Amino acid sequence: MLQLPPSHSISPASLASEDETYFWRVSRHADLDCFTATFRRHVFPPHTHAAYVIGVTLDGIHSYMHKGVRVRCHPGTICFINPDEVHDGSPDGHGYSYRMTYPGPDFLSAILSEASGRSVGAPRFRSPTIDDPALARTFCTAHRALEGAEEALLADEKLIGFYLAAVERHAGGLPALVAAGSEPEAVSRTKDHLIAHMSEATDLQTLARQAGLSAWHLIRVFRRATGLTPHAWLVDRRVHHARDLLRAGGRPTHIAAQCGFADQAHLTRAFKARLGVTPGQYRTLLN
Repeated sequence: MLQLPPSHSISPASLASEDETYFWRVSRHADLDCFTATFRRHVFPPHTHAAYVIGVTLDGIHSYMHKGVRVRCHPGTICFINPDEVHDGSPDGHGYSYRMTYPGPDFLSAILSEASGRSVGAPRFRSPTIDDPALARTFCTAHRALEGAEEALLADEKLIGFYLAAVERHAGGLPALVAAGSEPEAVSRTKDHLIAHMSEATDLQTLARQAGLSAWHLIRVFRRATGLTPHAWLVDRRVHHARDLLRAGGRPTHIAAQCGFADQAHLTRAFKARLGVTPGQYRTLLN
């Protein structure tokens, strides 16, 4: 079992408290996003990340749907969600606390290439949750050190060691690494069109013409390939773009229209729903 501080204990009496979040970025690790949070009420809608979602539940039960299966992460279990895998998230019971990292595929590929001495693709973790107490302890040690920013060498050694061990134990090891699979050409064309016209309004018939499919066939094919409808996928990408602009120093009041949101309130709702913090909080935490 993980040794957790008393402050992470969640009980019925704490239900009146607000959710607590802390977000920071580690520039020396390819701008690695790190997150620690306690959620008692917040419910994440189905969404994706361009990066991996890798972390450890500290207390309570973190529940989410993943590939049609309800996953429950208990204290000490490790969460592994691959890029572009659809998932949601909600408290199961009285809430949960966790520590998370969001490494990009290029970052993990670079670590693995350096370790193996050859170019490799991005790993694919086999299960969305793993019970590996020793590895979970390594992750928590690294995450706390990254948060404190005082023991950089310890943090780096533990973090890299964790990612390498995680791939070896739970992603088939280096020999099993494969590049991302192909997808139907119609889905690729639809994605390209949505990205190219992200700031503009579009409709299903326009997308269907671009894809060369009927509207309803496009929805079925797109959902089968991505786990999301074209609209849900577009909102996800708009949030990703907004996050990138914030990281580059943009102001929330200026980027809503750039990302295709109707107004700042629309951006704020979509951003907080998927990341757990508002655009303004995210920008502040990165400074």
